[in-house]
Amino acid sequence: MTDRYLDLVNSGVTASLAKRLGLPRPAVLRRHRAGDPLVPEPVLVVNDAGSAPDADALADALVDWGLDVRRHGTREDRFGAVVLVLTSVSSPADLRDPTLAVGATLRGLARGGRVVTVSRPASGAGADARHAAARRGAEGIVRSLAKELRGGATGNGILVSDGVDLTAASVLGALRFLLSGRSAFVDGQLLAVTSAAGSLPADWDRPLAGQVAVVTGAAQGIGAAIARTLARDGARVVAVDVPASGDALAAVANEIHGSALQLDVTADDAAARLIDHVATRHGRLDVVVHNAGITRDKLLANMNAEKWDPVLGVNVLAPLRITETLLDSDALGPTPRVIGVSSTSGIAGNRGQTNYAASKAGVIGMVHAWAPELASRGGTINAVAPGFIETQITARMPTLTRQVARRLNSLQQGGQPVDVAEAIAFLASPQAGGINGEVLRVCGQNMVGA
Repeated sequence: MTDRYLDLVNSGVTASLAKRLGLPRPAVLRRHRAGDPLVPEPVLVVNDAGSAPDADALADALVDWGLDVRRHGTREDRFGAVVLVLTSVSSPADLRDPTLAVGATLRGLARGGRVVTVSRPASGAGADARHAAARRGAEGIVRSLAKELRGGATGNGILVSDGVDLTAASVLGALRFLLSGRSAFVDGQLLAVTSAAGSLPADWDRPLAGQVAVVTGAAQGIGAAIARTLARDGARVVAVDVPASGDALAAVANEIHGSALQLDVTADDAAARLIDHVATRHGRLDVVVHNAGITRDKLLANMNAEKWDPVLGVNVLAPLRITETLLDSDALGPTPRVIGVSSTSGIAGNRGQTNYAASKAGVIGMVHAWAPELASRGGTINAVAPGFIETQITARMPTLTRQVARRLNSLQQGGQPVDVAEAIAFLASPQAGGINGEVLRVCGQNMVGA
């Protein structure tokens, strides 16, 4: 769905009028396009006093990617991205100088720019209160900074567990994702890298080459975008949806040169049919994306079993049953990736969505519980939690409600289905092998109801 207001405030006379009236002026976001540079302008790397070796290692990686890397900047310089390395802070006092150094460059941050912090989690500081305070302070910096950025710029952080080197594949993979146009609607988020697992792809443009992926709910909207994005990244995709969506499903599968499987994911034999289809066509399964979902919104006072049961059945019980069966079978490849689609409603709640919030919070519970099991198999399980995304569902909202919902996040607009798909494609990739049991919000830094 098109955000007409976004188009108006970014073109011609209406843009000037909006500026004079002081109206919100959301920027057109920098999204991934084939052939575009990873970061179109120089990248500044800043570090705290003790983190120079870590900053040097990351700067070397950025240079290897063909980026113009600087280690010092002023208010007059222009940068496409700033990387703030805070891996050695041991007291809140250590945060001041490097953070203010970044602040001095922000007026020169390009439209669609990126600020990425790299730090260690407070949980690794043990009982040292000053150390823990410093590390947690780094998290507060990125969340607040993200709310200050303008021009479609975003701010995010990478939390690297103690013992994981900053040159680990998943640290570099997360950094590349957050610097790129693939993370356009990811803002104010902290992505945890908890192990050195994973590997860098031979081809950054096709990291899923040779992989087999299943996407449920793939006939339209976010599901179709996921299928297209995984196929773009090299995967052979099995697109799954209900028989009633057969024509649309076939169109998506044909477009991406994948296969279509008409399947009700709540059926008792759904997992068995899925495994049989994959075994017959491809021999194994590497990526499972539980995207199929429905809503039946009502205030709890008006809720009944007819509206409750289908939502829980499709959104969380089906992913549970299918994943259980897959884990009990020999269908999964050596480094399986399972991604569940949750929602910000499952994190913060939303009026009239007790059933939906229960199901999407349940997806997060599933991810946390199964993370050790997937890790023991060399794989991962994570969730993506979209916020307001421009889909057929949000298009049915009342006009005023829809406009308000679009402007509530830091980027002042709704996301696109491809934004969710890009996050899922990253979590499915080999360079995300050290990210497990996490929930990545794709919401422009907004939590509905929080």
